[in-house]
Amino acid sequence: MDGAELAARLAGAYRRQAATAVRIDGLQRLSAGASAETWRFERIAGGAREPMILQRFTGEKQFTAALDKRTQGLVQRAAHDAGIATPRVDLILEAADGLGEGFVSAFVAGETLGQRITRAPELARARGQLAGQCARALADIHRMGRDGLPPLPAEQPAAMIGRLRRAHDGFGVRLPVFELAFAWLQERLPATVEQRLVHGDFRNGNFIVDGGGLVAVLDWEAAHLGDPLEDLGWMCLNAWRFGQIAQPVGGFGGREELFQAYEAATATAVDRQRVRFWEVFGTLRWGVICQWFGNQFITGEVPLIERAAIGRRVAETELDLLDLIEGVE
Repeated sequence: MDGAELAARLAGAYRRQAATAVRIDGLQRLSAGASAETWRFERIAGGAREPMILQRFTGEKQFTAALDKRTQGLVQRAAHDAGIATPRVDLILEAADGLGEGFVSAFVAGETLGQRITRAPELARARGQLAGQCARALADIHRMGRDGLPPLPAEQPAAMIGRLRRAHDGFGVRLPVFELAFAWLQERLPATVEQRLVHGDFRNGNFIVDGGGLVAVLDWEAAHLGDPLEDLGWMCLNAWRFGQIAQPVGGFGGREELFQAYEAATATAVDRQRVRFWEVFGTLRWGVICQWFGNQFITGEVPLIERAAIGRRVAETELDLLDLIEGVE
């Protein structure tokens, strides 16, 4: 589908759903993600221009448990309506729109590239505040009620480990460090807690930052109901530090800074050992995702060199797992 047809169908979607005459201007494709393509455009209605972002599902197979784009848009809309700092969802595509799965949200200015967030001189002041801001954003997400949310999967640690185990076994490669991590997790299953909304992929690279710090949370495709401390563990993965390994929280902050700000925002104590469980789980999960990307290249399913490069990162996750299990920083 070329840009002119896409713009026409978008305008038609607005006409059908919002009963509003809208013109689409300046449609520009941005870099495509692993499972979606992203377009920027200006929505013109009543003489007013507003920059918008369209995300469309490309039809490419996703790793297990990813939400479809419609559900992702509904979650983001509910989060925005609840006061969470996330872009306003303007339109959720329907079958009649002829554009597949997707949604349109307001454009939010700022930086999303993890390497720039951890290094850019103009973001130095922001980095000093980000860990605390992330903790408060997570607290806001975790206290959200279920009203307005679409049906979401309810996850338990044992089932999540089992699903990851089956995905790993499907590649036909047994990795001793992964076997150690699976055993470590099975021996330390945390007690059941009240399930809350979990973002599922809250990390550096999945939010927008400007000179004042955190502006907006993005990428809700892994949202589910579960243990809120899963988000804190995932936030601390070495993979999301972008080389700044001495700063466990996104390459810009310390664990205690994150935990203490979260405790202050929620008036609850953070169980450090439970967060460690989730950090080990998250590292293993990322390792299996790296296997999945690498396997797509090996089998020719997605013959892109980027997939091969991510596949090579399995070895990094093995080292990270050993360090976490042995308590090495």
